[in-house]
Amino acid sequence: MTINGWLQIALVIGLVLIAARPLGLYMAAVFDGRRTLASVALGPVERGFYWLAGVSPEKEQGWLAYTGAMLMFSALGFASLYAILRLQAWLPLNPQGFEGVPPDLAFNTAISFLTNTNWQAYGGETTMSHFSQMAGLAVHNFLSAATGIALALAVTRAFSRGAAATLGNFWVDLTRATLYVLLPLSLLVALAFVATGAPQTFAGAVDAATLEGAKQTIALGPVASQEAIKQLGTNGGGFFNANAAHPFENPNAFANILQIWSMLTVSAALLVMFGKAVGAERQGWALLGAVGVILLSGVALVYAAETAGNPLLAALGLDPAQGNLEGKELRFGQALTALYVAVTTGLSCGAVNAMHDSLTPLGGFVPLFLIQLGEVLPGGVGSGLYGLVVFAVLAVFIAGLMVGRTPEFLGKKIEAREIKLAMLAVLILPLAILGFSAVAAVLPSALASLANAGPHGLSEILYTYTSAAGNNGSAFAGLNANTPWWNVTTAISMILGRFGYVIPVMAMAGSLAAKKKAAPSAGTFPTDGPLFVGLLVGVIFIVGGLQFFPALALGPIVEHVLMLAGKTF
Repeated sequence: MTINGWLQIALVIGLVLIAARPLGLYMAAVFDGRRTLASVALGPVERGFYWLAGVSPEKEQGWLAYTGAMLMFSALGFASLYAILRLQAWLPLNPQGFEGVPPDLAFNTAISFLTNTNWQAYGGETTMSHFSQMAGLAVHNFLSAATGIALALAVTRAFSRGAAATLGNFWVDLTRATLYVLLPLSLLVALAFVATGAPQTFAGAVDAATLEGAKQTIALGPVASQEAIKQLGTNGGGFFNANAAHPFENPNAFANILQIWSMLTVSAALLVMFGKAVGAERQGWALLGAVGVILLSGVALVYAAETAGNPLLAALGLDPAQGNLEGKELRFGQALTALYVAVTTGLSCGAVNAMHDSLTPLGGFVPLFLIQLGEVLPGGVGSGLYGLVVFAVLAVFIAGLMVGRTPEFLGKKIEAREIKLAMLAVLILPLAILGFSAVAAVLPSALASLANAGPHGLSEILYTYTSAAGNNGSAFAGLNANTPWWNVTTAISMILGRFGYVIPVMAMAGSLAAKKKAAPSAGTFPTDGPLFVGLLVGVIFIVGGLQFFPALALGPIVEHVLMLAGKTF
């Protein structure tokens, strides 16, 4: 590790923090229905959408109606995307002449982009037409992110309101998140990507002559526009199979910094918005501080592990001075690669600028563990906020048990119903991850897809279901996931990770919204100071991560011990 490397990391984090507060305050105004500079141009468009859809923006919904609207919208989104993928050969903008996507892969991909996972069991440039990329995948990049923001807004209102029967209007929140936040930011970021060298064209491919005189076909397409919303919406799905390691998706160091900034900024701003909306801006910064501590610890661990290198390779005569460079792009360097690895997995993004399968065992442990914490660092767009609120509720409950106080969070008493619903949400992830991993580890048809045996093979299995259930979408590689078993089971994991998690969270929000807000008293536990930040960090580690430790001990941890002993499996 070097001072220069840490300065690069500090620069990116600083740029995120500079943008988080103004963007968070802007979003608080937008979702509160207040007039902003964007209202002049976008207000008539917003009202036009409501008129066409027959939606009354003044009519709000209870938690059940709000959740029902979200589920209905998601079901329609799945059906439309599945149809586009299956009928791809007969649709326009298909200069490559691709056939329709097979049923099991179309099912997996439609669920993947619907749930903001963007798991890809295919090579984008060899499977998806421009129409499928734009009208199918990119559209759902917007809508899945906007759905996450809408759900986070509903949970926020549970704390900002007292004795309320409603949590807002799903259709209004969805429209405003797309129109006022994601679309303008995506236009600006897409133009910035074009400026760095990312293609934006309807051309299918070009042929180039290699130095040996052979012909190489280089795929092109509308890359920059999809790259922008892929990162801003923490979607992560790549236009190309190599994702952000591909020079067209990530042309240079400036593009790499812009990608990391785009991944983090909206999610960080939502925490600022949460604090503003509940009338305690310090609360938003406390939540951001807690997840920042864990995320930066993950960055430091990956950076240290990768720069330390692999003693097995050093024993073969390789120069250890540069650390472990396998699977990395030299144009980004170890520092920004380590930051990218931790950010994309602390978030629910899943974009990659290096191959995670090539990380050292300890370096591979970090992204795996960060996803298993629940994608709350600071999480996916929207989903990270409501996931973090679940851990905050558990933290104040545990604090209440320790000191004998009535658990409260932002003036709302936390009682048995809320804790049961919070734990139901938290237990969804180990059910989906460990359950499917256990079956895949002994099923011959599943094991046939593995490239490695032993602890590394187990890590590949764990990472697959962790990425799917965590709605992350990044791949550890070394596993052929495009088979009926993996396509169907990972799709089920994605559904559980998105909808199985959020339904009890919305029920908890409905219960909290109905309660009156209590004024702070001498017995109130402050939740915006260092003590709460430390408690929240501990709860995230213990409740979110400890349940996966036995499986991790058999995978990356034992592989790390073997590496230090100079042994391989």
